[in-house]
Amino acid sequence: MSLNKILLIGNLGSDPEVRYTQSGKPVAAFRMATNRRFTAEGEVKKETEWFSVVAFGRLAEICSEFLKKGKPVFVEGSLRTRSWTDTAGAKHFRTEVIAQGLTLIGRRDGDTAPVPAANEEPF
Repeated sequence: MSLNKILLIGNLGSDPEVRYTQSGKPVAAFRMATNRRFTAEGEVKKETEWFSVVAFGRLAEICSEFLKKGKPVFVEGSLRTRSWTDTAGAKHFRTEVIAQGLTLIGRRDGDTAPVPAANEEPF
């Protein structure tokens, strides 16, 4: 048995960028940051970790409609690493969070707004 699951609560570092696959399937990508506070040598420090998040299908459309830079969000998904070779022949790797569901948090009216989960495979 194995499990690949990630849960993140953080803020969007960019508006979602939406593109479409050759078959017309929407894909949204955005960056989000999580913060960790800790004490080291008697001093409170803050550490920020950045994540690249990708959503597909209906969830991508929801991201483009509701998410904006700076908004707090809860993302549930899995990690996936892809690789490619650039024109100079250098190999690159990128680990991304493949979103399967998300919830907007901290809205002005004080309510949370669940966003429908999409359990879609990317391709």
